[in-house]
Amino acid sequence: MNPLVPLFILLSLPLAAIGLVLYTDEGINPDLFYASVKTFVILGAIAVAMSFGAMKLSERSKP
Repeated sequence: MNPLVPLFILLSLPLAAIGLVLYTDEGINPDLFYASVKTFVILGAIAVAMSFGAMKLSERSKP
């Protein structure tokens, strides 16, 4: 299993709660909520790609 999966789950729960509060708050511009979701998705994709690359590199260096 990818070592980022438990970390992703651990980070997703509080971020989802914060996102729910931001989404339901009347004083928050919805564009800010969508921008935060897009940023989280992009950073998550970068983290997954880096983890996958590191995993493949470590497999290649094994004798």
